[in-house]
Amino acid sequence: MNMERLPAERHGHRYERMQPEPAAEGDASASSSSSPSAPARRPEVLAASASFRLSEANYFYQFRWRLFKKASQVLYLHFALKRREFLEEFHEKQEQVKEWLQNLGIGDHMPVVHDEDEVDDVNVPSQPDESSIRNRNVPSIAVLPVIRPALGRQHSISDRAKVAMQEYLNHFFGNLDIVNSREVCKFLEVSCLSFLPEYGPKLKEDYVSIGHLPKIQKGHKEKCCSCGLFSCCKSSWQKVWVVLKPGFLALLKDPFDPKLLDVIIFDALPHMDINGEGQISLAKEIKERNPLHFGFQVSSGGRTIKLRTKSSSKVKDWVTAINAARQPPEGWCYPHRFGSFAPPRGLLEDGSMAQWFIDGQAGFEAIASSIEHAKSEIFIAGWWLCPELYLRRPFEHHGSSRLDALLEARAKQGVQIYILMYKEVALALKINSLYSKNRLLNIHENVKVLRYPDHFSSGVYLWSHHEKIVIVDNQVCYIGGLDLCFGRYDSPDHKVTDVPSTIWPGKDYYNPRESEPNSWEDSAKDELDRTKYPRMPWHDVQCALYGPPCRDVARHFVQRWNYSKRNKAPNEQAIPLLMPHHHMVIPHYKGRSKEANGEAEGKQNHDENADVKKTASLASSASSQDVPLLLPQELEPQALPDGDLAMTGFDINQADNANKTGFKQPLLNRKAKFDASRQDLPMRGFVDNLSSPESATIRRFDSPKEDRHHMDKKWWERQEQGDQVASVLDIGQVGPRATCRCQVIRSVGQWSAGTTQIEGSIHNAYFSLIEKAEHFVYIENQFFISGLSGDDTIKNRVLEALYRRILRAEREKKRFKAIIVIPLLPGFQGGIDDGGAASVRAIMHWQYRTICRGPNSILQNLYDVIGLKAHDYISFHGLRAHGRLTDGGPVVTSQIYVHSKLMIIDDRIALIGSANINDRSLLGSRDSEIAVVIEDKEVVNSKMDGRHWEAGKFSLSLRLSLWAEHLGLHRGEVSHIMDPMDDTTFKNIWMATAKVRETKMLYAEVIVHSRIKTMITKHMGCCL
Repeated sequence: MNMERLPAERHGHRYERMQPEPAAEGDASASSSSSPSAPARRPEVLAASASFRLSEANYFYQFRWRLFKKASQVLYLHFALKRREFLEEFHEKQEQVKEWLQNLGIGDHMPVVHDEDEVDDVNVPSQPDESSIRNRNVPSIAVLPVIRPALGRQHSISDRAKVAMQEYLNHFFGNLDIVNSREVCKFLEVSCLSFLPEYGPKLKEDYVSIGHLPKIQKGHKEKCCSCGLFSCCKSSWQKVWVVLKPGFLALLKDPFDPKLLDVIIFDALPHMDINGEGQISLAKEIKERNPLHFGFQVSSGGRTIKLRTKSSSKVKDWVTAINAARQPPEGWCYPHRFGSFAPPRGLLEDGSMAQWFIDGQAGFEAIASSIEHAKSEIFIAGWWLCPELYLRRPFEHHGSSRLDALLEARAKQGVQIYILMYKEVALALKINSLYSKNRLLNIHENVKVLRYPDHFSSGVYLWSHHEKIVIVDNQVCYIGGLDLCFGRYDSPDHKVTDVPSTIWPGKDYYNPRESEPNSWEDSAKDELDRTKYPRMPWHDVQCALYGPPCRDVARHFVQRWNYSKRNKAPNEQAIPLLMPHHHMVIPHYKGRSKEANGEAEGKQNHDENADVKKTASLASSASSQDVPLLLPQELEPQALPDGDLAMTGFDINQADNANKTGFKQPLLNRKAKFDASRQDLPMRGFVDNLSSPESATIRRFDSPKEDRHHMDKKWWERQEQGDQVASVLDIGQVGPRATCRCQVIRSVGQWSAGTTQIEGSIHNAYFSLIEKAEHFVYIENQFFISGLSGDDTIKNRVLEALYRRILRAEREKKRFKAIIVIPLLPGFQGGIDDGGAASVRAIMHWQYRTICRGPNSILQNLYDVIGLKAHDYISFHGLRAHGRLTDGGPVVTSQIYVHSKLMIIDDRIALIGSANINDRSLLGSRDSEIAVVIEDKEVVNSKMDGRHWEAGKFSLSLRLSLWAEHLGLHRGEVSHIMDPMDDTTFKNIWMATAKVRETKMLYAEVIVHSRIKTMITKHMGCCL
């Protein structure tokens, strides 16, 4: 495709003209006003429908929006353009005269005359010539017909004005030097955020006045009135540019300045106002005391800001537009399933994918690879974060994998890194987040760190930020139980020793049951004597999300970041506010044939999320050669990585390949380098050179930042070729990347995220999923503290859901099983009978109260109804490992600390996150948490209760790999645990391994009689 390259600019991207091709035309049109909100009764008001296309190689993305302009505004625009033309020519002549005088040797110190409002240099060619000067000219005769209709008869005004407006707009829309000017951009109500697809489609933008922000520093020529003598200049109200996008309202100092002054992120609204009357709106009109003031207010996230415009009609337009933004399909102002802030994803082909990782070795490797290939930004949130943590082992061979080294390397490449840390109560916890913050801030200026909450000012002492989140380029995120801190790295072997130190350096050799370090600053120094004490093995599960679910997790992070910034550092300029990304599925067409274009148009009609639409060419006097297309400058396409990342699926019956299941991978594009200094021009587009003209009709436009590089997945391909399972029988640490339906859920409230409503969607999801389980529930969690209906002490009702489901199975005479794996002992220092082990005893009390002791326990209540048959329905287990401290040294044992937070339902649905099963994590008003519900879309043949069962690729492969690790099974033995309801699986393998008597006897013999030379590496023990 041939393009006319225009002179390079100093800032941003600009329009370029593309040679005409079939179905590649576009236009701007004008019509008479017909909108109810527009002043149609006034003939001098015209409705202009503007449409622009961003070009990406063979793809055209068309943005459309509607404007209402007076004829006088068109005339004002024309005068501004003529003034701009005059100033440009004047300065060009001035430079020519200066150069001529310098050549004569008499103009070395010649003064240069500058206009106070000198034209900006956004689109001034570096080497002007006669043609470029001529192109900047807009003849006055072109604008006069726009004014003339107002002088005619009433009935003819509308039609004549429409034609005149059409001709004038198309006159300068076809002029590339004019259309990128500030004057035209402001007339069209576009800014540097208008065409950034990561923030969603263009909705509404304009200047408004606000009064809640500190005084904005402006240039000497920017005044609120012409003379500067009136009292209005002393007012706190000041003019800003407001941008409405799906999900948020952004305030900018200037339409060309991307720096945020403020942002309101839309969140769930109360169902009733404080008087119990009606649904609360995002925006509503307010009555001003001064009749010359016209105002409205926007309320969300516990905040309310007031804004003013120049007329009541503009107030109505803003209120209507903002309230319309809360509607589905995103509908951020209405709770979705489970009461979550995020809608279910993957209902359509939107690129939603998930992948599991078992234990720290696999999880940390994936996180390290993602960080190493970050291109734009990294978000990290954690309960505990250690900068000296090695993400790869042996640590001596992977010095560059230390977390601070990884972040420093990316920060030096311009990647912006935002880290949210929990600020602990120092008397209660020894994680020393202040030390970690200082270490991280010293890495690079591109690393921004916030600790929250401030306990004295917020009054929050008991609750914590418990999420564990890593988000890279809004493309992939990791959530689950893994903190980026000491003691979490482990492999399926779960070794209890490391002598000499090769895997766990210094304080990473961690056993909180024996000793908790008083200081983490000297991380290379051992806290425990390795020849006397074992480490405590650590079991965890992490999950990677791709596509829209990743951006939902990022939205949660942005909400928390902005809320923390406003409370902790409201005036600190180095810590910016953030805007959430928006998922867009944008139709595209190749411009190659009418058939291709028709196919694209047909598909987009069924896509509810397609906000940017392909339209037919409108009648216009401008030629198709003058259609302005937004193209970036200085593109450097790079080759695609070799190899096809598309997985062909996996098959349980590999011999006959009876059930292969495939899925589509996101389109692989070539990367294009973008100059970071050229990002401030609103009219800009993005180009990727595709490897083939044959492409899909619907293009997922996840984010321009990520889209420029996110298809370079060679790094991920290398990682997938490692331990990733290709079949459910092929167990491993890294799961298949599966196409799934995903919904992000969380626990947040006013103190943690600034939300007006407490969200407990994790709790709701646990209850609902257990209640609807058909055959089987498998749970791994750090805690299991829950209550039955009527329990006034413990509020969460996970236990009640299990109790009801078991009783239903008994009534229906159907088999049902719940298997729950938790730590054998709480991860706190001291033995059960030690004087200083009050925390250990307290947690054990509440867990026994939940499980088996007293009238509130599930087993006691089941015994009362069904007797000893209760053990056929539910069982509780823990994990243990042992080994020798040194060669020939004493044999030691330690529990494998279960820190994973997951639930698998019927081998079809999985819930993975950071939330424990207790009131702290589930109620929403206490600890902040995040999780995801994953429902498989790809099915494989399996068995359930002896019958054929279509299990999910993600869920089944995760359960089999977990069970194989816990039971010590090899790959050839995995088929024995395929059916979790089968007696051979449950009784002969699972329960037989977990028998209390045999486990106790084995460990007693091993520990007391150290003469034994051989031993089984790992066994399970019942915690009851």
